[in-house]
Amino acid sequence: MNEPDWQDWRENLAETMQAFATTHMPFGKYGPQHYPPKGLPLHQLPAEYLMWFKQKGFPKGKLGQLLEALCEIHSTGAEAVLLPLRAPGSTPHPLRKARPRSFDFGNGDGHGHGK
Repeated sequence: MNEPDWQDWRENLAETMQAFATTHMPFGKYGPQHYPPKGLPLHQLPAEYLMWFKQKGFPKGKLGQLLEALCEIHSTGAEAVLLPLRAPGSTPHPLRKARPRSFDFGNGDGHGHGK
């Protein structure tokens, strides 16, 4: 089986999604030392951590390319594509604040609340 071209991850989306789910962070604050035994799966890394790598530089090789792809997904607001990778009933990473899934626009009186 040929290794996908990680530089062009959009054309190999199925393989890239599989790599997001099966590759774990091998070092750092989300590595095995803090998230035994293998580290946090890449798709669970917080966007803030990925942005830090964007500023400091991504690692070389496949890992860096996957982190860069995840960073692009988060920075464009497309993180919903990662939801199928989560276990049923799981929640976002505990360091991330939960985002509202619905909004209450009230009853139209301009005050944002119902009567």
